[in-house]
Amino acid sequence: MSDASTDPELDDFSKYLLDRVRQLEEKNLRLWEDYRKIESERRLAENQKIQYERETRKLKSELERLKGPPLVVGTILDVLENEKVIIKSSTGPKFVVNASQFIEGSSLLPGTRVALNQQTLAVVDVLSPPKDPTVYGMEIIESPSVDYDQIGGLEAQIQELKEIVELPLINPDIFVKVGIKPPKGVLLYGPPGSGKTLMAKAVAKRTEATFIRIVGSELIQKYIGEGSRLVRELFEMAREKSPSIIFIDELDAIGAKRLESATSGDREVQRTLMQLLAEMDGFDLRGDVKIIAATNRPDILDLALLRPGRFDRMIEVPLPSLEARVEILKIHTKDMNIADEIDFRQIASVTDGLSGADLSAIAMEAGMFAIRENRDAVTMSDFDRAVKKVLTNSPKMEPSSEPGEMFA
Repeated sequence: MSDASTDPELDDFSKYLLDRVRQLEEKNLRLWEDYRKIESERRLAENQKIQYERETRKLKSELERLKGPPLVVGTILDVLENEKVIIKSSTGPKFVVNASQFIEGSSLLPGTRVALNQQTLAVVDVLSPPKDPTVYGMEIIESPSVDYDQIGGLEAQIQELKEIVELPLINPDIFVKVGIKPPKGVLLYGPPGSGKTLMAKAVAKRTEATFIRIVGSELIQKYIGEGSRLVRELFEMAREKSPSIIFIDELDAIGAKRLESATSGDREVQRTLMQLLAEMDGFDLRGDVKIIAATNRPDILDLALLRPGRFDRMIEVPLPSLEARVEILKIHTKDMNIADEIDFRQIASVTDGLSGADLSAIAMEAGMFAIRENRDAVTMSDFDRAVKKVLTNSPKMEPSSEPGEMFA
């Protein structure tokens, strides 16, 4: 009888079983991988389902919000007890209404703009105050580069400007000790190019106050009431950012004398002027807000602007004298490579009647003549031709003699 362990039929059967086991294990591995892949896809599908549900709820909420009735804009006139307020709606009438319990009582103040339910007129939200980007764009963020040492021949005017603008902001206690109120504003007047705007920029550099610059023509608007609103918001911003300095350049654009025979456009400019007068007159305390204005036409300004209490000091900025012209020329040529032969007094002696801006143009033109001839240094001949060119183009005066004879 043969041994079972050596039976060939059993060996073949064992091999078959082993192969079958391996096949089943491989199939099991494939099935397990398929399971994990399906499970991963299931979790991904669940996450996407949750995300889609969130988006659906968000869209439904937005749809409900858009379907909601419009809110009426109103203004709080007075605050009563039991969460009741007196409001004036945009339609005109006044109402006593309820305020939402979700609104903090401290935010319900007279003058606050609120949103009202269209049916019950109940206060449902507090609106932020309107802020015109035009007004907030008038604030000068970076300090101007002009300083007092860059302004020649105006020492007396600079000293007066310091007393009326800088001193109340830097050392207000001295006014308390003396027993007087600090000045409110100053008007700089003089011919064009005499240095009025430069003085205002120098004040802005020396003080740490917020500097707000506006040109008078910017307050002239197309629609009725817009100019007055800009003036109100301008002073409101100045109070919020105090200590501050408001510089109104070209004041004559809105400050001209009021006439009886005025067009509709003139009447709108006059309304803007009256709003400016009201703000300057101090119905509301301005605090540390100083006003500097500049004009080259003081003769056409309205007398109401010029009285004390609005502009407490008027500073004339005249055309430079001979010594002032020498100083201005030195300032404008400080960084220039000039020849030793340059005689500033001689140049200044033939530029009587010119402004500081004209003298700056002479220095620039002299440098351009040197560049044109490919030279590194500016000579007296360059200034000779520059003076001739500026005098020829100047509307104020004509050259009285040949420049060649001026510098002989």
